[in-house]
Amino acid sequence: MAESAGAIIVGTGHAGAQCAIALRQRGYDGPVRMVGREQCPPYERPPLSKEYLAGEKPFERIMLRPEKFWADKDIAWQGGADVVAVDPQAKTVALAGGATLPYETLIWAAGGEARRLSCPGAHLPGIHAIRHRADSDALRAAIEDGARKIAVIGGGYIGLEAAAVLRKQGLEVAVFEQEDRLLKRVAGREISDFYAAEHMAQGVDLHLGCEVTGIEGEDRVEAIALAGGGSVGTDLVIAGIGLIPNIAPLLTAGATGGRGVDVDENCHTSLDDVYAIGDCALHANRFAGGEVIRLESVQNANDMANTAARAITGDPMPYDAVPWFWSNQYDLRLQTVGLSTNHDERVLRGDPASRSFSVVYLRDGQVVALDCVNATRDYAQGRRLVEAGTKAPIEALADPEIPLKSLL
Repeated sequence: MAESAGAIIVGTGHAGAQCAIALRQRGYDGPVRMVGREQCPPYERPPLSKEYLAGEKPFERIMLRPEKFWADKDIAWQGGADVVAVDPQAKTVALAGGATLPYETLIWAAGGEARRLSCPGAHLPGIHAIRHRADSDALRAAIEDGARKIAVIGGGYIGLEAAAVLRKQGLEVAVFEQEDRLLKRVAGREISDFYAAEHMAQGVDLHLGCEVTGIEGEDRVEAIALAGGGSVGTDLVIAGIGLIPNIAPLLTAGATGGRGVDVDENCHTSLDDVYAIGDCALHANRFAGGEVIRLESVQNANDMANTAARAITGDPMPYDAVPWFWSNQYDLRLQTVGLSTNHDERVLRGDPASRSFSVVYLRDGQVVALDCVNATRDYAQGRRLVEAGTKAPIEALADPEIPLKSLL
């Protein structure tokens, strides 16, 4: 009797690695193979813009598991493997170079790639992203080679975390954000204003409402060109302008999707025996008011991985995990629970001047999210409010002396 083709997992990030682990934990006894573009074993991604970029953690300390773990669990992983096509009828995936791999079940955990600049000069050497280990390594190498002026394009988490790390190393850092405030897509004005003030106090040259129209230089980056004229000199550029999901092979194979791959509550795509999890999975999320969204977070990657593993092993449990995120900048730890999208009211809890406060977001009177700065107790207790969709008096939410758990 021929051996089962087993499970092929495309992607070796958080989602792919956790799905492989969960399959084994749930008794899946067929072959499990992870394939991914990177040559190194699965590792944590968040430290790439934090501790790993800062040189505070070597690669060995950000590996998701020791390399021996995968062999012990009979999980194969294949690096340097780029899946370029899926044949859902033959149940095979094709790799760049011509090799094909058969599957019984396919789990697409390919994540995405950092969005690249498209302005004039975007081809010049000296433009960096932070998505993979090699990206952080290249950035560190450029700094060791003498780069001292750093231009960060994008005022989101990745850009701000990198700015904080590089300022702490004594480098000149300028941040360019085309919106009128930082973190506009994910946080309220109180958080935006607090982090803008913090970065400026730390010496970051902050440019808000500022559109970058080009990168100037002869053989490499020399300056940032701005809308309205003028430019700012720089030794290198970090582009933190979002992510493009790696979904083309699935869509070409007939999977439905667009901004991501459509999945149901069990992370199953429209193709038979094909699942999608993590950053690339487009799903209806009750914490976003039922909107169909993608979530780019470790939490989502791990929880979707577990959801898919349960479905594959015959014990389905629909995905319904509360979203959470975190960001470390300087001595500030921002912890977010829930999704503040489409909130209609905000409550400031505590004094930002104390460097420990929270912002509570409400929609139709229900607590839907919290941003907590150096306020772990609010984060832990507020999570329960978000999960329960609690309605609470504004006065109580605003009073840091009233424990949030008492409002359940």
